[in-house]
Amino acid sequence: MNTPIRIGVAGLGTVGTSLVNLIHKKQNLLADRCGRALHITGVSARNKTRERDCNISQTQWFDDPVELAKSPDIDCFIELIGGEEGPARQSVIAALESGKHVVTANKALLAKHGVELATLAEKFGVLLNFEAAVAGGIPIIKTMRESLTANSVERVYGILNGTCNYILTRMENEGLSFEACLKDAQRLGYAEADPTFDIEGFDSAHKLAILCSLAFGTVIASDEIYIEGITSITYDDITAARELGYRIKLLGVAQLTDSGVEQRVHPTMVPIDSTIAQISDVTNAVAIDADIVGQLVMSGPGAGGDATASAVAGDIADIAKSKPGHQHGPAFGTPINALLPYRRARMRAHEGGYFIRLTVSDETGVFASVATRMAEQDISLKSIVQHHSTEKSANREKDPKPQQIVLITHETTEQAIRLALTNIESDGHLTGQAQMIRIEKK
Repeated sequence: MNTPIRIGVAGLGTVGTSLVNLIHKKQNLLADRCGRALHITGVSARNKTRERDCNISQTQWFDDPVELAKSPDIDCFIELIGGEEGPARQSVIAALESGKHVVTANKALLAKHGVELATLAEKFGVLLNFEAAVAGGIPIIKTMRESLTANSVERVYGILNGTCNYILTRMENEGLSFEACLKDAQRLGYAEADPTFDIEGFDSAHKLAILCSLAFGTVIASDEIYIEGITSITYDDITAARELGYRIKLLGVAQLTDSGVEQRVHPTMVPIDSTIAQISDVTNAVAIDADIVGQLVMSGPGAGGDATASAVAGDIADIAKSKPGHQHGPAFGTPINALLPYRRARMRAHEGGYFIRLTVSDETGVFASVATRMAEQDISLKSIVQHHSTEKSANREKDPKPQQIVLITHETTEQAIRLALTNIESDGHLTGQAQMIRIEKK
Protein backbone atom coordinates (compact mmCIF):
# COMPACT_ATOMS: atom_id res chain seq x y z
CA MET A 1 0.00 0.00 0.00
CA ASN A 2 1.35 3.44 -0.93
CA THR A 3 1.73 6.41 1.41
CA PRO A 4 -1.68 7.74 2.56
CA ILE A 5 -2.99 10.92 0.96
CA ARG A 6 -3.40 13.61 3.60
CA ILE A 7 -6.56 15.68 3.31
CA GLY A 8 -7.52 19.09 4.69
CA VAL A 9 -11.22 19.94 4.80
CA ALA A 10 -12.31 23.60 5.02
CA GLY A 11 -16.00 23.96 5.81
CA LEU A 12 -17.86 21.59 8.14
CA GLY A 13 -21.44 22.25 7.20
CA THR A 14 -23.80 19.63 5.79
CA VAL A 15 -21.43 18.53 3.03
CA GLY A 16 -18.26 18.75 5.11
CA THR A 17 -19.60 16.60 7.94
CA SER A 18 -21.01 14.10 5.43
CA LEU A 19 -17.60 13.88 3.76
CA VAL A 20 -15.79 13.28 7.06
CA ASN A 21 -18.24 10.53 7.97
CA LEU A 22 -18.05 8.96 4.52
CA ILE A 23 -14.24 8.78 4.53
CA HIS A 24 -14.22 7.28 8.02
CA LYS A 25 -16.97 4.77 7.23
CA LYS A 26 -15.54 3.70 3.86
CA GLN A 27 -11.84 3.90 4.71
CA ASN A 28 -11.06 0.27 3.87
CA LEU A 29 -12.99 0.32 0.61
CA LEU A 30 -11.41 3.61 -0.43
CA ALA A 31 -7.93 2.36 0.39
CA ASP A 32 -8.46 -0.76 -1.71
CA ARG A 33 -9.85 1.16 -4.70
CA CYS A 34 -7.38 4.05 -4.56
CA GLY A 35 -4.30 2.01 -3.77
CA ARG A 36 -3.61 4.21 -0.77
CA ALA A 37 -5.43 5.29 2.38
CA LEU A 38 -7.31 8.58 2.70
CA HIS A 39 -6.53 10.40 5.95
CA ILE A 40 -8.17 13.65 7.06
CA THR A 41 -5.30 15.38 8.86
CA GLY A 42 -6.68 18.94 9.16
CA VAL A 43 -10.03 20.74 9.29
CA SER A 44 -11.20 24.34 9.45
CA ALA A 45 -14.54 26.01 10.10
CA ARG A 46 -15.87 29.25 11.55
CA ASN A 47 -16.82 27.88 14.97
CA LYS A 48 -14.57 25.36 16.70
CA THR A 49 -16.93 24.78 19.64
CA ARG A 50 -20.01 24.03 17.57
CA GLU A 51 -21.34 20.50 18.06
CA ARG A 52 -21.06 18.48 14.86
CA ASP A 53 -22.26 15.07 13.78
CA CYS A 54 -18.77 13.85 12.87
CA ASN A 55 -15.64 12.81 14.71
CA ILE A 56 -12.79 15.29 14.32
CA SER A 57 -11.32 14.86 17.81
CA GLN A 58 -8.05 13.43 16.47
CA THR A 59 -7.78 15.95 13.63
CA GLN A 60 -5.70 19.15 13.70
CA TRP A 61 -7.88 22.27 13.87
CA PHE A 62 -7.14 25.45 11.90
CA ASP A 63 -8.99 28.68 12.65
CA ASP A 64 -7.84 30.09 9.30
CA PRO A 65 -8.59 28.01 6.16
CA VAL A 66 -5.71 29.74 4.35
CA GLU A 67 -3.28 28.33 6.92
CA LEU A 68 -4.81 24.90 6.43
CA ALA A 69 -4.38 25.29 2.66
CA LYS A 70 -0.67 26.08 3.12
CA SER A 71 -0.03 23.40 5.73
CA PRO A 72 2.83 20.99 4.92
CA ASP A 73 0.75 18.28 6.60
CA ILE A 74 -1.81 18.02 3.75
CA ASP A 75 -1.55 16.91 0.13
CA CYS A 76 -5.09 17.77 -0.94
CA PHE A 77 -7.25 20.75 0.08
CA ILE A 78 -11.06 20.42 0.07
CA GLU A 79 -12.93 23.74 -0.15
CA LEU A 80 -16.51 23.50 1.13
CA ILE A 81 -16.78 27.05 2.50
CA GLY A 82 -18.88 28.56 -0.29
CA GLY A 83 -19.02 32.03 -1.81
CA GLU A 84 -17.17 33.51 -4.77
CA GLU A 85 -14.80 35.70 -2.74
CA GLY A 86 -13.31 35.87 0.75
CA PRO A 87 -11.92 32.79 2.52
CA ALA A 88 -13.04 30.38 -0.22
CA ARG A 89 -11.07 32.08 -2.98
CA GLN A 90 -8.12 33.00 -0.77
CA SER A 91 -7.69 29.47 0.54
CA VAL A 92 -8.00 27.80 -2.86
CA ILE A 93 -5.39 30.15 -4.33
CA ALA A 94 -3.11 29.48 -1.34
CA ALA A 95 -3.47 25.72 -1.78
CA LEU A 96 -2.71 25.79 -5.51
CA GLU A 97 0.28 28.08 -5.05
CA SER A 98 1.56 25.73 -2.33
CA GLY A 99 1.44 22.81 -4.76
CA LYS A 100 -1.64 21.21 -3.20
CA HIS A 101 -4.35 19.48 -5.20
CA VAL A 102 -7.75 21.13 -4.75
CA VAL A 103 -11.29 19.76 -4.71
CA THR A 104 -14.18 22.23 -4.49
CA ALA A 105 -17.98 22.07 -4.62
CA ASN A 106 -18.20 25.85 -5.08
CA LYS A 107 -19.98 26.70 -8.34
CA ALA A 108 -20.06 30.44 -7.60
CA LEU A 109 -16.28 30.51 -7.14
CA LEU A 110 -15.69 28.59 -10.38
CA ALA A 111 -18.20 30.63 -12.39
CA LYS A 112 -16.37 33.84 -11.51
CA HIS A 113 -12.74 32.75 -11.03
CA GLY A 114 -12.53 29.34 -12.70
CA VAL A 115 -10.09 30.41 -15.41
CA GLU A 116 -7.78 32.06 -12.87
CA LEU A 117 -7.81 28.98 -10.65
CA ALA A 118 -7.30 26.56 -13.55
CA THR A 119 -4.34 28.68 -14.70
CA LEU A 120 -2.74 28.29 -11.26
CA ALA A 121 -3.41 24.54 -11.25
CA GLU A 122 -1.62 24.17 -14.59
CA LYS A 123 1.25 26.42 -13.50
CA PHE A 124 1.92 24.45 -10.30
CA GLY A 125 1.20 21.02 -11.80
CA VAL A 126 -1.72 20.06 -9.56
CA LEU A 127 -5.32 19.01 -10.03
CA LEU A 128 -8.37 21.24 -9.66
CA ASN A 129 -11.41 18.96 -9.40
CA PHE A 130 -15.01 20.15 -9.03
CA GLU A 131 -17.45 17.32 -9.75
CA ALA A 132 -19.69 18.35 -6.85
CA ALA A 133 -20.07 21.92 -8.15
CA VAL A 134 -22.67 20.91 -10.77
CA ALA A 135 -25.64 18.57 -10.27
CA GLY A 136 -24.53 17.10 -6.95
CA GLY A 137 -24.12 13.34 -7.21
CA ILE A 138 -24.38 13.17 -11.01
CA PRO A 139 -20.90 12.56 -12.52
CA ILE A 140 -21.45 15.09 -15.29
CA ILE A 141 -18.07 16.89 -15.05
CA LYS A 142 -16.01 13.73 -15.49
CA THR A 143 -18.32 12.59 -18.30
CA MET A 144 -17.83 15.81 -20.24
CA ARG A 145 -14.15 16.31 -19.40
CA GLU A 146 -13.03 12.73 -20.01
CA SER A 147 -15.59 10.29 -21.40
CA LEU A 148 -16.75 12.53 -24.27
CA THR A 149 -13.28 13.66 -25.36
CA ALA A 150 -13.84 12.36 -28.91
CA ASN A 151 -17.22 14.10 -29.23
CA SER A 152 -18.15 17.56 -30.42
CA VAL A 153 -20.95 18.82 -28.19
CA GLU A 154 -23.75 20.75 -29.87
CA ARG A 155 -25.96 21.44 -26.87
CA VAL A 156 -25.97 20.82 -23.14
CA TYR A 157 -29.04 21.53 -21.07
CA GLY A 158 -30.85 20.37 -18.00
CA ILE A 159 -32.58 20.80 -14.69
CA LEU A 160 -29.80 22.20 -12.54
CA ASN A 161 -31.68 23.37 -9.45
CA GLY A 162 -33.63 20.96 -7.25
CA THR A 163 -35.52 23.69 -5.38
CA CYS A 164 -37.18 25.00 -8.54
CA ASN A 165 -37.94 21.51 -9.82
CA TYR A 166 -39.54 20.61 -6.50
CA ILE A 167 -41.76 23.72 -6.60
CA LEU A 168 -42.88 23.15 -10.20
CA THR A 169 -43.59 19.47 -9.48
CA ARG A 170 -45.76 20.28 -6.47
CA MET A 171 -47.62 23.01 -8.35
CA GLU A 172 -48.53 20.58 -11.12
CA ASN A 173 -49.33 17.53 -9.01
CA GLU A 174 -51.27 19.27 -6.25
CA GLY A 175 -52.62 22.43 -7.86
CA LEU A 176 -50.80 24.63 -5.37
CA SER A 177 -49.68 28.22 -5.89
CA PHE A 178 -46.03 29.13 -6.30
CA GLU A 179 -46.05 30.88 -2.91
CA ALA A 180 -47.47 27.83 -1.11
CA CYS A 181 -44.92 25.48 -2.67
CA LEU A 182 -42.03 27.80 -1.87
CA LYS A 183 -43.12 28.03 1.76
CA ASP A 184 -43.24 24.24 1.99
CA ALA A 185 -39.83 23.92 0.31
CA GLN A 186 -38.40 26.24 2.97
CA ARG A 187 -40.03 24.21 5.74
CA LEU A 188 -38.48 21.00 4.38
CA GLY A 189 -35.05 22.57 3.95
CA TYR A 190 -35.08 22.49 0.13
CA ALA A 191 -35.06 26.30 -0.05
CA GLU A 192 -33.19 28.88 1.99
CA ALA A 193 -34.87 31.55 4.12
CA ASP A 194 -33.88 33.92 1.28
CA PRO A 195 -34.57 31.74 -1.79
CA THR A 196 -33.66 34.39 -4.38
CA PHE A 197 -30.49 32.66 -5.57
CA ASP A 198 -32.45 29.52 -6.44
CA ILE A 199 -35.83 30.72 -7.68
CA GLU A 200 -34.47 33.60 -9.78
CA GLY A 201 -32.16 31.25 -11.68
CA PHE A 202 -28.73 32.42 -10.48
CA ASP A 203 -27.72 29.04 -9.04
CA SER A 204 -28.56 27.35 -12.35
CA ALA A 205 -26.65 30.04 -14.26
CA HIS A 206 -23.42 29.41 -12.32
CA LYS A 207 -23.64 25.70 -13.06
CA LEU A 208 -24.49 26.32 -16.72
CA ALA A 209 -21.44 28.57 -17.16
CA ILE A 210 -19.19 25.71 -16.02
CA LEU A 211 -20.89 23.18 -18.30
CA CYS A 212 -20.68 25.60 -21.22
CA SER A 213 -16.92 25.95 -20.87
CA LEU A 214 -16.49 22.19 -20.74
CA ALA A 215 -18.81 21.65 -23.71
CA PHE A 216 -17.42 24.21 -26.12
CA GLY A 217 -13.87 24.89 -24.93
CA THR A 218 -14.52 28.55 -24.21
CA VAL A 219 -13.57 30.72 -21.25
CA ILE A 220 -16.25 30.84 -18.56
CA ALA A 221 -18.71 33.64 -19.24
CA SER A 222 -21.21 33.68 -16.37
CA ASP A 223 -22.08 37.33 -17.09
CA GLU A 224 -23.25 36.45 -20.61
CA ILE A 225 -26.24 34.33 -19.57
CA TYR A 226 -29.87 35.33 -20.05
CA ILE A 227 -31.51 34.57 -16.70
CA GLU A 228 -35.19 34.33 -15.86
CA GLY A 229 -36.57 32.62 -12.74
CA ILE A 230 -39.83 30.83 -11.98
CA THR A 231 -41.60 33.44 -9.86
CA SER A 232 -43.96 34.38 -12.70
CA ILE A 233 -45.16 30.80 -13.30
CA THR A 234 -48.77 30.23 -12.30
CA TYR A 235 -50.99 27.19 -12.04
CA ASP A 236 -52.79 28.45 -15.15
CA ASP A 237 -49.51 28.16 -17.08
CA ILE A 238 -48.93 24.64 -15.82
CA THR A 239 -52.50 23.57 -16.62
CA ALA A 240 -52.39 25.05 -20.12
CA ALA A 241 -49.03 23.41 -20.77
CA ARG A 242 -50.33 20.01 -19.70
CA GLU A 243 -53.42 20.34 -21.91
CA LEU A 244 -51.13 21.07 -24.87
CA GLY A 245 -48.83 18.11 -24.15
CA TYR A 246 -46.02 19.96 -22.35
CA ARG A 247 -44.54 20.29 -18.88
CA ILE A 248 -42.80 23.39 -17.48
CA LYS A 249 -39.25 23.05 -16.17
CA LEU A 250 -36.56 25.58 -15.27
CA LEU A 251 -33.80 24.71 -17.72
CA GLY A 252 -30.26 25.88 -18.22
CA VAL A 253 -29.39 25.67 -21.93
CA ALA A 254 -26.03 26.19 -23.63
CA GLN A 255 -25.99 25.77 -27.38
CA LEU A 256 -23.44 26.26 -30.13
CA THR A 257 -24.75 28.30 -33.08
CA ASP A 258 -23.28 29.73 -36.29
CA SER A 259 -22.88 33.13 -34.62
CA GLY A 260 -21.47 32.00 -31.27
CA VAL A 261 -22.57 30.41 -28.02
CA GLU A 262 -26.04 30.86 -26.56
CA GLN A 263 -26.50 30.53 -22.79
CA ARG A 264 -29.89 30.91 -21.13
CA VAL A 265 -31.72 29.95 -17.94
CA HIS A 266 -35.50 30.26 -17.95
CA PRO A 267 -38.79 28.39 -17.52
CA THR A 268 -39.23 26.11 -20.51
CA MET A 269 -42.01 23.96 -21.90
CA VAL A 270 -40.76 20.49 -22.81
CA PRO A 271 -42.78 17.71 -24.50
CA ILE A 272 -44.44 15.68 -21.76
CA ASP A 273 -43.10 12.42 -23.22
CA SER A 274 -39.48 13.62 -23.22
CA THR A 275 -36.95 12.25 -20.74
CA ILE A 276 -36.33 15.64 -19.14
CA ALA A 277 -40.07 16.09 -18.48
CA GLN A 278 -40.11 12.99 -16.29
CA ILE A 279 -37.61 14.42 -13.79
CA SER A 280 -39.55 15.35 -10.65
CA ASP A 281 -39.09 16.79 -7.17
CA VAL A 282 -35.52 17.74 -6.16
CA THR A 283 -33.85 15.52 -8.77
CA ASN A 284 -31.47 17.09 -11.30
CA ALA A 285 -30.86 15.99 -14.89
CA VAL A 286 -28.38 16.97 -17.58
CA ALA A 287 -28.72 16.17 -21.29
CA ILE A 288 -25.87 16.36 -23.78
CA ASP A 289 -26.32 16.39 -27.55
CA ALA A 290 -23.08 15.29 -29.24
CA ASP A 291 -22.09 14.22 -32.72
CA ILE A 292 -20.87 10.70 -31.90
CA VAL A 293 -22.97 9.42 -29.00
CA GLY A 294 -26.11 11.35 -29.94
CA GLN A 295 -28.07 12.33 -26.84
CA LEU A 296 -26.92 11.34 -23.37
CA VAL A 297 -29.14 12.04 -20.34
CA MET A 298 -27.99 11.66 -16.74
CA SER A 299 -30.18 12.19 -13.69
CA GLY A 300 -29.84 11.89 -9.95
CA PRO A 301 -29.71 13.81 -6.65
CA GLY A 302 -28.56 17.36 -7.32
CA ALA A 303 -27.90 18.37 -3.73
CA GLY A 304 -27.76 17.07 -0.17
CA GLY A 305 -24.91 16.12 2.11
CA ASP A 306 -24.44 12.50 1.06
CA ALA A 307 -24.81 13.04 -2.70
CA THR A 308 -22.42 15.99 -2.75
CA ALA A 309 -19.93 14.24 -0.44
CA SER A 310 -19.99 11.26 -2.79
CA ALA A 311 -18.93 13.51 -5.69
CA VAL A 312 -16.18 15.12 -3.57
CA ALA A 313 -14.90 11.69 -2.52
CA GLY A 314 -14.75 10.66 -6.18
CA ASP A 315 -12.57 13.68 -6.94
CA ILE A 316 -10.28 12.86 -4.01
CA ALA A 317 -10.02 9.26 -5.26
CA ASP A 318 -8.86 10.51 -8.67
CA ILE A 319 -6.15 12.54 -6.96
CA ALA A 320 -5.13 9.59 -4.78
CA LYS A 321 -4.71 7.44 -7.90
CA SER A 322 -2.61 10.01 -9.75
CA LYS A 323 1.13 9.45 -9.99
CA PRO A 324 3.60 11.99 -8.55
CA GLY A 325 5.16 14.06 -11.33
CA HIS A 326 2.49 12.92 -13.79
CA GLN A 327 1.19 15.55 -16.21
CA HIS A 328 -2.37 16.22 -15.07
CA GLY A 329 -5.26 16.87 -17.43
CA PRO A 330 -6.65 20.41 -17.67
CA ALA A 331 -9.44 21.39 -15.28
CA PHE A 332 -11.88 22.36 -18.04
CA GLY A 333 -10.90 19.64 -20.49
CA THR A 334 -8.91 22.09 -22.62
CA PRO A 335 -5.62 23.74 -21.63
CA ILE A 336 -6.14 27.31 -20.48
CA ASN A 337 -4.10 28.79 -23.32
CA ALA A 338 -6.27 26.89 -25.82
CA LEU A 339 -9.66 28.02 -24.43
CA LEU A 340 -11.49 30.13 -26.99
CA PRO A 341 -12.79 33.62 -26.22
CA TYR A 342 -16.51 33.52 -25.48
CA ARG A 343 -18.57 34.85 -28.38
CA ARG A 344 -22.22 35.48 -27.56
CA ALA A 345 -24.67 34.33 -30.21
CA ARG A 346 -26.86 36.93 -31.90
CA MET A 347 -30.63 36.85 -31.45
CA ARG A 348 -32.01 34.08 -33.62
CA ALA A 349 -35.08 32.01 -34.32
CA HIS A 350 -35.97 29.85 -31.33
CA GLU A 351 -36.22 26.28 -32.57
CA GLY A 352 -39.07 25.24 -30.33
CA GLY A 353 -41.41 28.17 -30.74
CA TYR A 354 -43.19 29.95 -27.88
CA PHE A 355 -46.11 29.52 -25.51
CA ILE A 356 -48.01 32.76 -24.94
CA ARG A 357 -50.74 33.21 -22.30
CA LEU A 358 -52.78 36.41 -22.34
CA THR A 359 -55.41 37.34 -19.78
CA VAL A 360 -57.81 39.65 -21.62
CA SER A 361 -61.14 41.39 -21.13
CA ASP A 362 -64.20 39.48 -22.36
CA GLU A 363 -65.01 41.74 -25.29
CA THR A 364 -65.90 41.19 -28.93
CA GLY A 365 -62.94 41.40 -31.31
CA VAL A 366 -60.15 40.74 -28.79
CA PHE A 367 -59.41 37.30 -30.20
CA ALA A 368 -59.10 38.65 -33.76
CA SER A 369 -57.02 41.63 -32.62
CA VAL A 370 -54.47 39.38 -30.95
CA ALA A 371 -54.17 37.20 -34.06
CA THR A 372 -53.68 40.31 -36.21
CA ARG A 373 -50.90 41.67 -34.01
CA MET A 374 -49.09 38.33 -34.25
CA ALA A 375 -49.46 38.29 -38.04
CA GLU A 376 -48.00 41.80 -38.28
CA GLN A 377 -44.72 40.39 -36.93
CA ASP A 378 -44.85 37.38 -39.29
CA ILE A 379 -45.50 35.05 -36.36
CA SER A 380 -47.10 31.80 -37.51
CA LEU A 381 -49.47 30.28 -34.95
CA LYS A 382 -49.52 26.54 -34.42
CA SER A 383 -52.55 26.67 -32.14
CA ILE A 384 -54.73 29.23 -30.39
CA VAL A 385 -57.17 28.43 -27.58
CA GLN A 386 -59.53 30.61 -25.56
CA HIS A 387 -60.91 29.68 -22.13
CA HIS A 388 -61.78 31.12 -18.71
CA SER A 389 -58.99 32.05 -16.33
CA THR A 390 -58.75 30.71 -12.78
CA GLU A 391 -57.12 33.99 -11.77
CA LYS A 392 -58.87 37.13 -10.62
CA SER A 393 -59.03 40.15 -12.87
CA ALA A 394 -57.09 43.27 -11.94
CA ASN A 395 -60.36 45.21 -12.33
CA ARG A 396 -63.22 43.01 -11.08
CA GLU A 397 -66.02 45.58 -11.64
CA LYS A 398 -65.16 46.15 -15.30
CA ASP A 399 -64.13 42.59 -16.07
CA PRO A 400 -65.32 40.06 -13.47
CA LYS A 401 -64.64 37.06 -15.71
CA PRO A 402 -61.42 37.56 -17.65
CA GLN A 403 -60.65 35.27 -20.55
CA GLN A 404 -57.41 33.58 -21.36
CA ILE A 405 -55.96 33.25 -24.82
CA VAL A 406 -53.25 30.62 -25.12
CA LEU A 407 -51.11 30.57 -28.24
CA ILE A 408 -48.40 28.21 -29.46
CA THR A 409 -46.20 29.65 -32.19
CA HIS A 410 -44.02 28.07 -34.81
CA GLU A 411 -40.35 29.03 -34.86
CA THR A 412 -39.86 32.76 -34.60
CA THR A 413 -37.60 35.30 -32.93
CA GLU A 414 -37.94 36.58 -29.40
CA GLN A 415 -37.79 40.11 -30.78
CA ALA A 416 -40.87 39.46 -32.92
CA ILE A 417 -42.76 38.01 -29.95
CA ARG A 418 -41.93 40.96 -27.72
CA LEU A 419 -42.96 43.50 -30.37
CA ALA A 420 -46.28 41.73 -30.85
CA LEU A 421 -46.92 41.65 -27.10
CA THR A 422 -46.09 45.35 -26.81
CA ASN A 423 -48.64 46.16 -29.49
CA ILE A 424 -51.28 43.93 -27.89
CA GLU A 425 -50.73 45.70 -24.57
CA SER A 426 -51.06 49.11 -26.24
CA ASP A 427 -54.46 48.06 -27.62
CA GLY A 428 -55.73 47.99 -24.03
CA HIS A 429 -57.10 44.45 -24.07
CA LEU A 430 -54.87 42.92 -21.38
CA THR A 431 -56.09 42.66 -17.79
CA GLY A 432 -52.86 41.13 -16.52
CA GLN A 433 -49.23 40.71 -17.55
CA ALA A 434 -48.59 38.61 -20.62
CA GLN A 435 -46.77 35.32 -20.06
CA MET A 436 -44.17 34.03 -22.53
CA ILE A 437 -42.45 30.66 -22.14
CA ARG A 438 -40.03 29.13 -24.63
CA ILE A 439 -40.65 25.63 -25.94
CA GLU A 440 -37.55 23.45 -26.10
CA LYS A 441 -37.24 20.65 -28.61
CA LYS A 442 -36.56 17.13 -27.35
